[in-house]
This record gives sequence, C-alpha cells and structure tokens, in this order.
Amino acid sequence: MKLMRLARHLFALRWSTRRHFTPRVRQAIEAAVREAESRHAGEIRFVVETAFDVVELWHDLSPRQRAVQLFGQLGVWDTAHNNGVLIYVLMADRVVEIVADRGIAERVAQSEWDEVCRQMELHYREGRFGEGSVAGIHHVGRLLASHFPPVAEGKDELPNQPVLL
Repeated sequence: MKLMRLARHLFALRWSTRRHFTPRVRQAIEAAVREAESRHAGEIRFVVETAFDVVELWHDLSPRQRAVQLFGQLGVWDTAHNNGVLIYVLMADRVVEIVADRGIAERVAQSEWDEVCRQMELHYREGRFGEGSVAGIHHVGRLLASHFPPVAEGKDELPNQPVLL
C-alpha cells in the first residue's frame, strides 16, 4: 500500500492539477467563496495540492495532518471570531479534508464536515472538479450560516482565491 501511494505521488504532475483546476474553475471557486461568505460571518480558504514530497511520504504524512499544517501556515486560524474553515484537496490521494477553527468546531460535528468531503470526492471521481468544488463551498457556507449569521461590519479577513500548491 505504501508503494502504491509513493508511486501516485511521484507521478502526479502539477499540469494535471492545473488541467482540472483551470482559470475558469478557479474563478468559479473564488466567486463561490465570496458569495458563501456574504451569507455568514465565517471565512473559507480553498487549497489544492498536487502531491507530497518524498520526505513527507517517508514520514507517512496524512492528508489530515497536511491540512492542519496549511491551516496554520495560511493563517486560517487567525480570524477575529475563530471562524475560519480550510477546504483542502490532495489530488494524488484523491481526498478532501476540512479543518475548522475552534469557534466552528464547537458547533459543527466532524461528521458534517466529513459528509461535505465525501460529496466533493464523488464529484471529483466523476471528473467534475468545478462543480464539486463549488458544491462543497456552498455546503460549507450553509453550515457556517446556521451558526455564524452575517455581521454588520462583515469584513473579508482571508483571501477568496484558491491556492494551488
């Protein structure tokens, strides 16, 4: 199993990720984040990573661990109301992880985030990267809206553009 994962990561190419996450798809993701954030007080970041390096694979880094790392590195934790959410896509493993800040994690069960991830993965398996991404963002937006209604000052604390690694 470890050798199969190593091969998937070694042969995963950035051009393949960019082929699925075209400029049009990235614009749709950005627009979906902006629209979703207009309906709640949370913040959403969307990250797509092609593959891990050999060192990360050697140490058996999980997609969840990597998502938590990026949650910190991208400052998703650093929102005024602890209401940031990271949607992380790892193309080589074909998985989606969602990491929510403590203000949200207290209110939304992990099983709800997991359901969003599985739905996105289903879209991706069928080659619908744009639709799956936008659907996932809207689902996260609905979860956030039910616990974090929009506030009057409603400033955008995190960039809405997706990050491709």
